[in-house]
Amino acid sequence: MNRLISMVSAGAIVACALAPARAADMAPAKQNYDTFCAKCHGSGGKGDGPAGAALATHPANFSDCAMMGKMSDDTMFNVIKNGGTATGRSKDMPAWSSGFEDGEIHDLVAYLMTFCKM
Repeated sequence: MNRLISMVSAGAIVACALAPARAADMAPAKQNYDTFCAKCHGSGGKGDGPAGAALATHPANFSDCAMMGKMSDDTMFNVIKNGGTATGRSKDMPAWSSGFEDGEIHDLVAYLMTFCKM
């Protein structure tokens, strides 16, 4: 019995270690997206927002699963935090380091992934 408890406890520890450090809080992330990102990226994340039409580079289409599958969470975090120029992408993508805290950016990254419906 003690061996079974030890195995279950070890499994729980491993599961906790593999879980994300914090779960995305989708309601505030959606609100931030709708307020600050949808203007260019569109309400459905397709890169078709009204302000995006005037940009030199078409905004990213987050519903494109092939594109999203190639972009790591770290890359998306860096693009949002540091802007397009700092990450070798479009200069039209502003840096949000002074607009969002790191946790909010992580939540936004998780929210962006919801646009890709495989």
